[in-house]
Amino acid sequence: MRSHAVLDIGSSQTTQGVTRSIIERMRSQGALVLRPTKEVLPGWSAQWNVPGTKPVMVRIVAGAAGPLGGDQLRLEVTVGKGAFLMLGAAAANLVLPGVHGEQSRSDVSITVAEGGTLIWNPGLQIAARNCHHTTLSTIDLAAGARLYAREEIALGRFGEEPGRFRQRMRVIRDGKPVYDQELAIGSGAPGWNSAAVTGNRRSLGTIVIVDPQRAALPQSQAMVADTAVMELSDEATLISSLAPDAIELGRRLDAAFNGLLADA
Repeated sequence: MRSHAVLDIGSSQTTQGVTRSIIERMRSQGALVLRPTKEVLPGWSAQWNVPGTKPVMVRIVAGAAGPLGGDQLRLEVTVGKGAFLMLGAAAANLVLPGVHGEQSRSDVSITVAEGGTLIWNPGLQIAARNCHHTTLSTIDLAAGARLYAREEIALGRFGEEPGRFRQRMRVIRDGKPVYDQELAIGSGAPGWNSAAVTGNRRSLGTIVIVDPQRAALPQSQAMVADTAVMELSDEATLISSLAPDAIELGRRLDAAFNGLLADA
């Protein structure tokens, strides 16, 4: 299955002078179904210098099982000047093998203009046995754009080994790379389960934060197991964590991020 979804977010001002984000274009296709929601922003956003712009909230709903072997999925998102988008998956994605052993692929391309804000949470990716999948996510930020991007991976379902799973995430700001990391697990990736990579843990995840309105977030003093907090630049911070399962991974990422906010 080939699916190509597009989402463009702009902004406008009300008669009261309030800046409001609006959906300018939204197109779903096949397995990628976009649905606007009326959600409450996460509580931490009040501490994270998120602007007063009223946000647009959209969930990605699976229109079909998978990704399955052979699927080609593409999502293109644009957040305009001064706009605010919270975009995430409605549920976890189970990456499955296809009938003929073909590779599946997901490409996500997001552009955030000057003064724009993006909260991106694609949900847990579960690399099932015998899957063969590649994911590439590219987030291109203009100067002055804000970002909270969170990615989580479970290495197989309960009691099974993961298939072949490759994930790369790139964050570019003002034309310069801020973060570029690739992970490969399963057969064809020697040492993926060694102490240098996953350390025999079953889940791993990252949070990338870019906020030009403050200097680099302080180094968190919170001690969280198998979790590192690293400064990427004067305006960007990375949280990286390993855990025995997806539930504990979420707890560790939350604890490290909340520690950053507490120290700010």
